[in-house]
Amino acid sequence: MPDELPPVPNAPQDSADRILAVLCHLSVFYCPFIVPLVVFLVKRNSGFVAEHAKEALNFHLTLLFFGVLCIIPAIFCLGGPFYAALGVFGIVCGIIAAIRAWDGGFYRYPITFRLV
Repeated sequence: MPDELPPVPNAPQDSADRILAVLCHLSVFYCPFIVPLVVFLVKRNSGFVAEHAKEALNFHLTLLFFGVLCIIPAIFCLGGPFYAALGVFGIVCGIIAAIRAWDGGFYRYPITFRLV
């Protein structure tokens, strides 16, 4: 089933793995694409960190897609509420995912296109 959580191959080996996974999810506040992409490319062989980086990168790409779609209502001066809702959604989901990553778990973002 597509909504099932993917198995996280390895539990975090140390706190550095957990910190990298948390930073990937909290990158919604700063450099949303760069941090998860770099972490994914560097830690590709680390199952725990790579899965979190991939999930965060997919989520950020999905937010970008929906942000571009909000341009259409913005033309008619209705884009503000859509952008605000998208921003709150991104922040809340990023914080939830960061908490789950810190606990050694995994969070599957809702309404996310799995591109990576």
